[in-house]
Amino acid sequence: MAKGEKKRALRGRAGRMKGGRGSGRATAGHVRLWGRHPVEAALMNPERKHRKLWATREGIDSLNGELPPDFPIEFAEVTDLARLVAKDAPHQGLVLECEPLEGRFLDELATGDPAHPVVVLDQVTDPHNVGAILRSAAAFGAACIVTQDRHAPPESGVLAKSASGALETVPWVRVVNLARALDELAEAGYWRIGLAGEAETTLAEALPAGPVALVLGAEGEGMRQNIAAHCDALARLPISSAIESLNVSNAAAIALYATVTREGSDVTSI
Repeated sequence: MAKGEKKRALRGRAGRMKGGRGSGRATAGHVRLWGRHPVEAALMNPERKHRKLWATREGIDSLNGELPPDFPIEFAEVTDLARLVAKDAPHQGLVLECEPLEGRFLDELATGDPAHPVVVLDQVTDPHNVGAILRSAAAFGAACIVTQDRHAPPESGVLAKSASGALETVPWVRVVNLARALDELAEAGYWRIGLAGEAETTLAEALPAGPVALVLGAEGEGMRQNIAAHCDALARLPISSAIESLNVSNAAAIALYATVTREGSDVTSI
């Protein structure tokens, strides 16, 4: 059956959104994602368990690939979907409710490959920033991101939209104790570099040829003292004095690029 015919058949099976209204909140224990890239990536992720998709016909047509047979879907108008998501959220005609992803373990992912750095976030709480860091981590081939299970945002539509699909492709490790996780990374052979604007050494000077874990602190406050003490080196990005600091997601993107393109490393591709 051709792609267009499959979608027409899917339309025939789908129901209509009852009453054209939604609560605006996900069912307890579930996550609500919106926008073409986050929804499409979640639908393609075999590790993601889905509950229901609400969509406009144009939203369905925008998807690449096909939905599984008998996938639970309800068609709705744009204004109806707006009631299912955060205010003014750019849902692009697609809203997916699903279960959170299963937790991942650091020892599975920190394999010591110099081509795939680890990103450690110390109390970075803004979902826009974490989403953007996930997107950069995907672009530059990071092995995973690591956060505390507390003091970090949960999976959400806002975070997934900022990640533009990377929430489904970059492993996210949540740990109880971030300092202990840094110790585990050291035991696995990673050189732990904390980004700090006051450091004398630049990131380029601090980068070794081997595996690297980049550690970034909270928006505005930076790394906590205990986390900085668990780094092998502190380094700064050599930015102009015209600006005091960079947003944490911008700093992460620059640091990842510098890491995977450093001289003297055996990294040949991302």
